[in-house]
Amino acid sequence: MSDTPSLPGYTSFDFSDGRWTRPVYHRGNGHGVIIIHEVPGLHPLVVRFADHVVDAGMAVYLPSLFGEPGRPVSTGYAIGEMLKAICIRREFAVWASDRSSPIVDWLRALARKVHAECGGRGVGAVGMCFTGGFALAMMTEPAVVAPVLSQPSLPLPFGSKTRAAGMNVSPDEVACAKRRFEDEDLSMIGLRFRGDSFVPDARFESYKAAFGNRFEAIELDPKDAAPAPMPPHSVLTLHLDDRPGTPTKLAEERVIQFFRERLASASPV
Repeated sequence: MSDTPSLPGYTSFDFSDGRWTRPVYHRGNGHGVIIIHEVPGLHPLVVRFADHVVDAGMAVYLPSLFGEPGRPVSTGYAIGEMLKAICIRREFAVWASDRSSPIVDWLRALARKVHAECGGRGVGAVGMCFTGGFALAMMTEPAVVAPVLSQPSLPLPFGSKTRAAGMNVSPDEVACAKRRFEDEDLSMIGLRFRGDSFVPDARFESYKAAFGNRFEAIELDPKDAAPAPMPPHSVLTLHLDDRPGTPTKLAEERVIQFFRERLASASPV
């Protein structure tokens, strides 16, 4: 598509659910994984994580929800996109503790398409930062069987204990996920750096209280984060120390293994 920026090695297509149309980037073969980028957009380190998933034998689908695909992260770029998401974009419920963002409907429709194309038990979904909780909300779509929440930052927690503990999903979405986790023997992974002000302790305690041992919490020491212009936050991208054996690299490897096991198995792991 001439009006869509390219990512080297990726093909792109426009996907519409009838309400919204967004570009999606695709690479690889095998079971499908939807990787939902963080603020400020589909930057090169999100693509690096996607490449690692492809190298593990899966097909990745990268929707571009905001920002400029391929543009590197800078402080000004990140602040600008965050302000747009907070103040302008109606697709995102930035402050809501008990409902998901409207764009999740579009992502559920994308999951159906990916499952139809890739087959297998279902598809994986990983959200990051603003989109971190989307993978949980997507569980109302039966095609989604392997949700991963990386530094889930909505609702923005500042100034409210309710928001700090909020999961940015509705009670019906929580009930659906709990039912599916039990009936289908599924689970989810959550990742964060301890002390991250965007992902407070209370939020992970809410996940643990709601889902028990179906929620696998990976909580990392901030000293293990790779150097970056911002405090430790982005577990799978900016703050991933990509050297073998580091805590963040082991966390990435656990996520990829989770996808491989959940999507390929005819029976639960």
